[in-house]
Amino acid sequence: MQFAVGFKIQGKTGHVVVDAEDALIAALKVKMQRPEALVAYVRQQNKRGDTVTPCADLAARTPSADTQTTYRRVTWPNGTAC
Repeated sequence: MQFAVGFKIQGKTGHVVVDAEDALIAALKVKMQRPEALVAYVRQQNKRGDTVTPCADLAARTPSADTQTTYRRVTWPNGTAC
């Protein structure tokens, strides 16, 4: 199975996709490669990849002519919109 593991190193966030039998093993593999990292989350990788929809201020920017990016608005369970 593939797991997305989010981590934070020196104030910067990142994520990697790891092949592992379960979530704990995926987190430990990342921790072995990056001992200084704080593991933020581990989840099964979703079908379309693990990109996050940007918030409204980023989506409102005009993309450059050479890119065609589409964003969708997301409403979280607590009512906040992004």
